[in-house]
Amino acid sequence: MKARPAHLAPLFAATLGLAALISCTGSEAAAPESAAPAPEQAYTATIDDARPIPEAPPPNRQAVQNTRFSYSGELTQGGFIRGVVPDGTVRATLGERVLDLADDGSFFAAFDRDSDDSLTLSATVASGQVVREDLTIAPRAWQIERVNVARRPGRNLEAYWKVREPEYNAINAARAKATGAVGWKQQFIWPVKGRISGRFGRQRIYAGEPGSYHSGIDIAPGDGEPFVAPADGVVVLARTGFSLEGGLIIIDHGMGLNSAFLHASKVAVEEGQTVRQGQYIGNVGATGRATGPHLHWGLKWNDTRLDPLLFVGPMN
Repeated sequence: MKARPAHLAPLFAATLGLAALISCTGSEAAAPESAAPAPEQAYTATIDDARPIPEAPPPNRQAVQNTRFSYSGELTQGGFIRGVVPDGTVRATLGERVLDLADDGSFFAAFDRDSDDSLTLSATVASGQVVREDLTIAPRAWQIERVNVARRPGRNLEAYWKVREPEYNAINAARAKATGAVGWKQQFIWPVKGRISGRFGRQRIYAGEPGSYHSGIDIAPGDGEPFVAPADGVVVLARTGFSLEGGLIIIDHGMGLNSAFLHASKVAVEEGQTVRQGQYIGNVGATGRATGPHLHWGLKWNDTRLDPLLFVGPMN
């Protein structure tokens, strides 16, 4: 076996990992997922010692504060929560990740496709007290296909990286932008409706070696169909000609949450443009690495990949 050039070793995993995670095959109709997404649940912590807040509190008497987390969402792998931290919080975390907080104390957090079954929300308030909330994350039954063949050998890494490096850097730079968008607070809508040709989390195992899982959802409504923004946001990337993604649009929804739309035949927005939920942004195509026209919609919260189906629910 020919030795991999040492100077390319640090790039090898990142390059191939990204390629596998964002590529998809639109012509493959996926079997129904064996576990339907759980209905959204609401969780509100009670305050044992709370008293009714008077309409006009007497002087020198403080109103009762919110002393616990309040949140709702999809507590399952690939899911998310939106909530409010305890009053006076100066730092909040989910597991080891520090959370961004809005001025009103609201936050967004999410769980990876392979998330552990339990995570802890933690808030440190100004007094130094720490408030913790243990979360139970429900597992999902992913669509796994086992094939008794070895994975195909990879392409020439050095030649591939020469083309891919500027694209990879542009995608990472776009996703790192903080625009102040507030679409993360909205109930998302479908960017386009059509046949679901690929589900989030789908994975092949080649002769015992796991391949990368499908990182989004594929929708096949027909070539050229227009698609829209699923929530408010700011366009941080809008280009054509990417080797894997083809026509690519990335929208920042705020709080580290962003949507990526791949394989577009037309990109109808510009970088830096503010878009509203339901606004036309492009047309479905088969550009880049795709075997048929479809829209790949991926959702990421920082480096965590999420299931778009849990944001929109079944297609009506």
